[in-house]
Amino acid sequence: MTQTADPSSGPETVYADMWFDPACPWAWITSRWLLEVERVRPVRVRWHVMSLSVLNEGRDLPEDYRTSLDGAWAAVRVCVAAEQRFGPEVLGGLYTALGTRFHNGAEPRTADTIRAALADAGLPEDLVEAAEGTGYDEALRASHAEAMKLVGEDVGTPVVRVEDVAFFGPVVTPVPRGEEAGKLWDGVRLVAGTDGFFELKRTRTRNPVFD
Repeated sequence: MTQTADPSSGPETVYADMWFDPACPWAWITSRWLLEVERVRPVRVRWHVMSLSVLNEGRDLPEDYRTSLDGAWAAVRVCVAAEQRFGPEVLGGLYTALGTRFHNGAEPRTADTIRAALADAGLPEDLVEAAEGTGYDEALRASHAEAMKLVGEDVGTPVVRVEDVAFFGPVVTPVPRGEEAGKLWDGVRLVAGTDGFFELKRTRTRNPVFD
């Protein structure tokens, strides 16, 4: 007897790993795109932390950007602390809470904002104590190094890995929604998975749009 396929069985789930820094507006948009992709493709996102502050250590940067990076340590440290205490499954909710306040709400990246985001994510507010210390920096650097090992040192956040393919980006605004998000996903996977493909880029002519 010939066995027929179960018509109720859908396509196999694909896991996408994204490394983010909560301070980066472009990574925030990419993350919201990936959540849209989850709705229209058999994709599930797993979240990891990287750090623009670590990435830019020792580089000659404009003073205003250096000041911004100095203030970006707090949120990534809190993310790592939350991950170590409660597991990586809490990172998605915490990132959403932080990014909504930092980017959509334009709230300052202060301890009070981080504390409020922790409450939004249902996490203990005492995790904010990790913001000012260096106790989680070794784990933060290890997570960051994992992303850099995949794509090299001359890119930033976000880094996305799908199966055996990893890439920086995509950098896009505003957030693609619905099937448009799915079509971008299909295209990004196609070009990133092409052997020998490295770069496709043009000058950005828009600021990040968070709506």
